[in-house]
Amino acid sequence: MSAIALTKELYFTTSTVIDWIDVFTRPDYKHIILESLAYCQANKSLDIYAWVLMTNHLHMIVGMRNENTNLGDFLRDFKKFTSKRILNAIEANLEESRQKWILDRFSFAGNNDRKIKNYRFWQEDNHVETIYTSDFYQQKLNYIHMNPVRQEIVENPEDYLYSSARNYAGMTGLLNVIVEK
Repeated sequence: MSAIALTKELYFTTSTVIDWIDVFTRPDYKHIILESLAYCQANKSLDIYAWVLMTNHLHMIVGMRNENTNLGDFLRDFKKFTSKRILNAIEANLEESRQKWILDRFSFAGNNDRKIKNYRFWQEDNHVETIYTSDFYQQKLNYIHMNPVRQEIVENPEDYLYSSARNYAGMTGLLNVIVEK
């Protein structure tokens, strides 16, 4: 890992869909996440070092370019925005065979939380770990990139389209990432 990454606070984050529902099996929903992350990179001082979007959760290694930008605020806003967009997409998708079941699960989760009006999409907690060492960074990077391999979705990490493993393999990825070696 380079000196730049060691001088900047980096975090390993996990955001998980309520009840581990496999929402991100549909490209439309996955692209909402990608568009939002790209927007945050361009406009919210988000630096992405690694990421993987699985069927029901998102892992990232991230940092904030602006010292005045709080990771917790970013995650709150990101989850709020993406949940609304994805829920609207599910409601509008007449070909979504699981539409009623998914919305019922999100409604049930929302009804059991006084802060939610209708639906809860993301689990409330943000799993965040501060990365202090190069070894820990490398461990989390490997964990992120091997996730689709462990789930037997692909044989090689770089074959999974929704991951920064492609960037680290010298390929073009779906998001720009800061590649640390």
